[in-house]
Amino acid sequence: MPVRIAHIELPDFPLLLAPMEDVSDPPFRAVCKEQGADLMYTEFVSSEGLIRDAIKSRKKLDIFDAERPIGIQIFGGDDEAMAEAARIVEAAQPDLLDINYGCPVKKVVCKGAGAAILKDVPKMVKLTAAVVKATRLPVTVKTRLGWDEQSKNIVEVAERLQDVGIQAITIHGRTRTQMYKGVADWTLIGEVKNNPRIHIPVFGNGDVDSPEKALEMKQRYGVDGIMIGRAAIGYPWIFREIKYFLQTGKHLPPPDITERVQVCLKHLHAAVAWKGERIGVVEMRCHYGHYFKNLPAIREYKARLMQATSLAEVEDILHEIAFQYSSGKFAPQPTEVC
Repeated sequence: MPVRIAHIELPDFPLLLAPMEDVSDPPFRAVCKEQGADLMYTEFVSSEGLIRDAIKSRKKLDIFDAERPIGIQIFGGDDEAMAEAARIVEAAQPDLLDINYGCPVKKVVCKGAGAAILKDVPKMVKLTAAVVKATRLPVTVKTRLGWDEQSKNIVEVAERLQDVGIQAITIHGRTRTQMYKGVADWTLIGEVKNNPRIHIPVFGNGDVDSPEKALEMKQRYGVDGIMIGRAAIGYPWIFREIKYFLQTGKHLPPPDITERVQVCLKHLHAAVAWKGERIGVVEMRCHYGHYFKNLPAIREYKARLMQATSLAEVEDILHEIAFQYSSGKFAPQPTEVC
């Protein structure tokens, strides 16, 4: 059965791309969409930055028709600012608006935003209601189990946010104090999904880095879909591999070196087209290690890629990688998803 978020129809058990700061930009989203992501979100955008008309914040509102359906995610700690930001986001015409109540990083939490709001559920409800009232877009929420082990209140939170009008919720299976350490606990995510009061889609997030884990979370907890974050960095093939496994019970062969280089080049060219050559080349450096993870003797090539300053130079190095590794000079090693 398809999954619906308001008027948006998604396939049965959709795979979502997580909103990741400095990662989930249009170039990265493009390669993930091509590999099977069903719904994607932008990097999170500061409500205060949007109101101040900050260039970096406004740039994050760039979306393209080929990405749809797509949501823009905002964060903040003031209800009036969040409502105004919602109106600004609506003008960018995304398919939905998402509120970030899950980011655990200090620079966000110290502003009373992101996961900090988990400590004040009435404030979370008030902020959410203000955003829902301010926009005609479907509003969704991404959050965590709670602030710490003593305040895992996600079942109550999901009910109260649904009551003020959110259309879907994504839950990361950790508390804020855990950050990204330890193992994600999906037990409470399953409780939210199987709560008879909950009628909106519930998506799970955390540690899904293989087709087997995706199937396990689907069968054990009954979630409507899965959001994938870190496992997709440098490995957008995770989406197509999960879909194929869920449909057939079989594994797709991993991408060979030619395909790795081709997709990396596509990502690079999109980054340069969107950001300009200088910034695009520099900001792609954080992706090369992921694209070529586990290749033998790759360290020298990584160092050269990190030092390259022009598009032509990076292209030459990537073509050299494709040639050298496809020629059999280096013995292949098993490819890991994450």
